[in-house]
Amino acid sequence: MRSIVALAVLQVLMQSALPVSAQNYAVPGVPSSGGFGQTSIGQPASTSTGGDVLSGRVKHDIMPAEKLLSQGKYADAEGMFREAIVANPADIQATIGLGIALAKQFKLDGADELFDRVLATDPNNALAYSGKATVVLNRLQSSSGTIRGNKESFLQQAEESAKRAVQLAPASGEAHFTLGQVYKEQGRVAEAASEFRTAVSLDPQHSQAFAALGQIKLDQGSLAEAQDAFKRAIALNSSNSTAHYGLGATLLQQGQTDAALNELNTSLSLFPNSWPTRMMLGKAYAAQGNTAGALKEFQLSTLIKPENAEPYLRMADIREERGDLELGLADLRSGLTQAPYNLDLRMRIADMTLKLEKADDAIKAYKTILQMSPNNPQAVKGLSQALYQKAQKAAVGAMLASNDYDSAMKTLDEAIRLSPDDMELYLAKAKLMSLSGAKPDLSTMGEPKNDGERIAYAEAAMATGDFQKASEQMKIVINDLKDAKQTYAVADIALMIKDLDNAETAFKKGLNLSGTPERGNRGLAQIDQLRKQAVTDTKVADELCNKKQFDGSVNKYRSAIASNPRLPEARIGLARALEKSKKPTSATLAEAAQQYDYYLALRTDMPAKEREKMVKDVAKLKDKAAKEKEKGK
Repeated sequence: MRSIVALAVLQVLMQSALPVSAQNYAVPGVPSSGGFGQTSIGQPASTSTGGDVLSGRVKHDIMPAEKLLSQGKYADAEGMFREAIVANPADIQATIGLGIALAKQFKLDGADELFDRVLATDPNNALAYSGKATVVLNRLQSSSGTIRGNKESFLQQAEESAKRAVQLAPASGEAHFTLGQVYKEQGRVAEAASEFRTAVSLDPQHSQAFAALGQIKLDQGSLAEAQDAFKRAIALNSSNSTAHYGLGATLLQQGQTDAALNELNTSLSLFPNSWPTRMMLGKAYAAQGNTAGALKEFQLSTLIKPENAEPYLRMADIREERGDLELGLADLRSGLTQAPYNLDLRMRIADMTLKLEKADDAIKAYKTILQMSPNNPQAVKGLSQALYQKAQKAAVGAMLASNDYDSAMKTLDEAIRLSPDDMELYLAKAKLMSLSGAKPDLSTMGEPKNDGERIAYAEAAMATGDFQKASEQMKIVINDLKDAKQTYAVADIALMIKDLDNAETAFKKGLNLSGTPERGNRGLAQIDQLRKQAVTDTKVADELCNKKQFDGSVNKYRSAIASNPRLPEARIGLARALEKSKKPTSATLAEAAQQYDYYLALRTDMPAKEREKMVKDVAKLKDKAAKEKEKGK
């Protein structure tokens, strides 16, 4: 698949004379406002007193090249400016024009050299300083680790050049526009917006400044203002790829997917190698349900700008929606090789690994996140869940004695200290505490107030053996859902914690809400398989237990419970096997007692006398476990 996508990108690159697009400071593609704004190269742009640049006179042979520049035909403009320079090597106007054409094509070394040549002759040429700032900004769009690592230094250089341009030509819209671009890249949004507004007030024909203002409004969620700004930019210059991109992104947020696709494809036709446009096209196709088209665009985006994390996350969404978790994990890991410090990628990898029930890998992933982001609540909760998942398939005593368990409890305590109002953290701790035989009183934590807390409460309640309360909380969440995608997401969570009854309900509801049939049916098939596997494992475990092969039977009972925690036969079978095992330790006996308790909680139809007898036997077993513990066994 990747080789096909790579070939497609190669074809795109061969068809285009333009390089990789700008990243953040303008959005996608090469700014196409017409050279440096709509200001003619021949118009005054400097306070210098020498040279044709200051004469206000536009040479006849420069005008066609400037027109090409304003139309975004940078390669054609480059050729004409070169011809002018051949005819007159001292022509400053043509030199600046050539520098602009090269800068727009990301031929940055050549552009920088030309601007330096102009400044050597005319030290106060504002356009040359503005050009140098643009060159530096474009350098920052490189995927080079060296350049990315020195971003602040580069931005300082760009700011100095842009401010010098504004100082020399305070009435130049282009100079203010360039300074605004620098401020935007530095995250100084308010100052950037001010410079862009100044640019359009000085030069009402400055298409790219309107597009930049539109992007700020889009980022702020002011869609109507953004749409107006992008439309004005396009009216001034229909070849402004940035404005078409921005309008497409705005329309997509407004739910006008078809109109958005038209604008995005127009932007792409003007600048085929724009990673943000590819990214936004992927979102638009995904909104239409065209997952194949979305995957293609996301992949193309990663090939153009590999260190951008978002398309990898989007591809993982689609893979997960299809049930291809391993493929989604592969996409995320590809992204991590390019952006190793991105916490979103790492968190998604950890969460997906947990869903695949690779508990050890998930534990390692969450611990790495906590090293990078200490006390990260989501990672703390994920770690506790991974440890509990591991305990379902391993000896609980060994888990309690492990460094992972002790470390997780300390991490939870610290996270709770920092976020004392986070109910989910308390519930995560309660879930882990249940492994030691303790049964925390969840009622002391109050009632959950939102779906996230309800799901966490349900997990903790299941871990402590309160299966009825767990089911009630999950039912509340599922009953409130009105969207198929959200319903499937909750179904996935229920499936992950092996609440099979509620998972089945959620998947069926998702189907009734016109959710993707493949996903709903796949989920139901997984539930059926888990139930059958649990029954099969329990039967095998019973046979091993009858043959007094207790170690083997314990493993099989654990496997059955991991598949279906609410299977009573597996719970009581595990309890008996642990109790009868050779030389049981205090931890083994305690776990056996705990499994009897779980059995009692699940067997709500048990005759009263039979229940009473088992309760007494369990109490005796707990006393025995306590005495063995006192002996150090």
